[in-house]
Amino acid sequence: MIKSFVVVAMYKFVRLNNYKTMQPILLSFCQKRQIFGTILLAEEGINGTVAGSRQNLDDLLTFLKGDSRLSAVEYKVSYSEDLPFHRMKVKLKKEIVTMGQPNIKPSDRTGLRIQPKQWNEIISDPDVLLIDVRNQYEFQIGSFKGATASGITNFREFPDFVDNNLEPQNTKKIAMFCTGGIRCEKASTYMLEQGFEEVYQLNGGILKYLEEIERDESFWEGECFVFDRRISVDYQLAKGNFEQCFACRSPITADDMKSKDYEEGVSCLYCINKTTAEQRAAFKERQRQVRLAKQRNQKHVGVKM
Repeated sequence: MIKSFVVVAMYKFVRLNNYKTMQPILLSFCQKRQIFGTILLAEEGINGTVAGSRQNLDDLLTFLKGDSRLSAVEYKVSYSEDLPFHRMKVKLKKEIVTMGQPNIKPSDRTGLRIQPKQWNEIISDPDVLLIDVRNQYEFQIGSFKGATASGITNFREFPDFVDNNLEPQNTKKIAMFCTGGIRCEKASTYMLEQGFEEVYQLNGGILKYLEEIERDESFWEGECFVFDRRISVDYQLAKGNFEQCFACRSPITADDMKSKDYEEGVSCLYCINKTTAEQRAAFKERQRQVRLAKQRNQKHVGVKM
């Protein structure tokens, strides 16, 4: 695989009182170095995925670590043959990962972090309930063997999943995982707040596990969904075999695209009955603009959904 672009996913839960003044400085730093992607800033910390050259991303990490509050920023590295982002954005948010639980503070405490090399031993314990805290469409294309799906369509729904399905007195050990580790930080904190005493989380998430664990020793099955133009990555952290429906963002296979309900940029078998005629008309117009831009050899950067 040609490793044309480096992709860095990073986060850190830490109190950033000056996060608003950090925005223009960070945006300018990235733009001057041809770094593309999205970084979220909030009082509770930083979260983002960016892509560019190795040197420029090394410069960005050095710049961030120059702030003592971000000296231990968590990050994972993968690669892409194509640039997975069109623009650079630094956004101000109430939360860097939205759960809708303002009292949950991962900077104070989280579940016990388990390194990838110890993860197989933890989840092999028959008394451990293994929970995939990601969205259902992420779970469907790949997960750990024996994992329980939370069945959520949005991370805001995770507290309801816990409240409706789990009880501290009946579940002694919980192990949870997500793509890069950030959702587990809040999920494990929430569960500790609800009275669950023994809560583990995969440090660095699925991406770190795939990076460190040999395939013949792995408990991972399938591909891992990622939130950029690659859609999914395989065990070598290279672009996987999935595409994405523009309308509903579901990952879709080549066979899914043969369905009568699939229309490029407009609908797929997972959302054909979930969008209105007006929405599909808007998607068709957007797809027409994409085709026109391609004919003119121009980039179509899309619309905000």
